[in-house]
Amino acid sequence: MKGGWLRILFAGVGGQGVLSAGRWTGDTAAAAGIDVVVGQIHGMSQRGGSVQATVVLGGARSAEIPRGMADVLIAFEPMEGARALDRISGRTTAIINTRPLLPGSLQAAGRPYPALSSLIEPVKEAAGKVIALDASALAEEAGSPRSLNVVALGMLAGSGLLPFSGDALLETIQSAGMPAFAEVNGRAFRLGSEGVKEVNGN
Repeated sequence: MKGGWLRILFAGVGGQGVLSAGRWTGDTAAAAGIDVVVGQIHGMSQRGGSVQATVVLGGARSAEIPRGMADVLIAFEPMEGARALDRISGRTTAIINTRPLLPGSLQAAGRPYPALSSLIEPVKEAAGKVIALDASALAEEAGSPRSLNVVALGMLAGSGLLPFSGDALLETIQSAGMPAFAEVNGRAFRLGSEGVKEVNGN
């Protein structure tokens, strides 16, 4: 973000903490004095439906991210990353959790989950950069699968794309969460950040 907008798209399914991730990112930006708008889109409201959160920094009037205009895609689930294909382009850095989560619609229809490569390769072809790793495994390592959204934010912070510090983002997360989860969230954030840096070779 150099004098312009930074458009971040979070994509996942209900129950993965997508909306919280967007809200915490927006709150941290606002606390840093950065103009920000946050939006959300979700289909089925119950756990398992597609959910997206958008965060646009830099003075935009709308949280909408037009076709091909996402600067960052954070996909909590591979299929949801593929669903966001129309929003990415060569300008996009895509960070993808490679752990599949079989949607209820496929379960009900008895259909298998698509091959992982068929979901990630089109994103690699469209995006300027793709960082793919098993963020769900990092959440489990941190101590709770429910910390996936914190791992994702650690990944975002570790990418170096945010105009504020990772410490500031973690402080927002810790302030919003229950004290009992502070240690787990701290580990989750650190593992996400370190995971991205390792993939980047930093």
